Amino acid sequence: MPVEYNLNPNYNDSVHALQLHSIEQVFNLNSTFIAQSPLSWVMRIDAGDSLYYVKCYTQAGKFLRRFIGRSRLRAEYENLKYFAACGIPTAPIVAFGEERKFGMFNRGYLITDEIPHTQRLAELAAANDPRLHNRHWVRSVSKQVASHTAKLHHNGFIHNDLKWRNILVQDTTEPKVYFIDCPVGRRRFGMLRKRGIIKDLACLDKLACKLLTRTERLRFYKDYTSKRRINPQDKVLIKRAVHFFDGRD
Repeated sequence: MPVEYNLNPNYNDSVHALQLHSIEQVFNLNSTFIAQSPLSWVMRIDAGDSLYYVKCYTQAGKFLRRFIGRSRLRAEYENLKYFAACGIPTAPIVAFGEERKFGMFNRGYLITDEIPHTQRLAELAAANDPRLHNRHWVRSVSKQVASHTAKLHHNGFIHNDLKWRNILVQDTTEPKVYFIDCPVGRRRFGMLRKRGIIKDLACLDKLACKLLTRTERLRFYKDYTSKRRINPQDKVLIKRAVHFFDGRD
């Protein structure tokens, strides 16, 4: 069966040492499972001084995506590359492999390198981490999230799942924000783009409205739009984002 395989040359020695240079080897791995869904599962590989994450897909996607369009795996791979090209910090790609049968997706995998000393924003929220009550820390993280989001939207790219669980924060002197896990993001146009922007902002505000002050949330929006003051059009967009999930949860 035809196989597409891409290896980051910076990880050539590691991949060959761990015997991860074929789909058969990856799918026969006996490693630590950390997540599973009907479409995929995620394993963690401890390679001494390094940790790698392997995401294996057995289906292209849900509904029509199983038969047409790019697979969720390819979308995730291409979107991580797009983030990096835009200057948005993300998980370094180690290797990607996709196997096709009769021209259709059969199975595949994506290997990413660990980003050390990071946690998902959602994990910090669940633990009511003290940093979320530190104005300087919140300001730094908020500005970065706003900048990354604005950069994507300016280019017409919609994340489609921009929730706190898909944002990593590195525990350094000055926190650094990473965008990860984006298998359903894509460029949108017209009304789909406008709705996607509102959805992305709504996803970000879903936890922000419970943990951050109104001032902090408004400052995020001003950073996102690079405005000192909001106008009536901004107020309409904010209202739509704040109420986007009303009645849906």
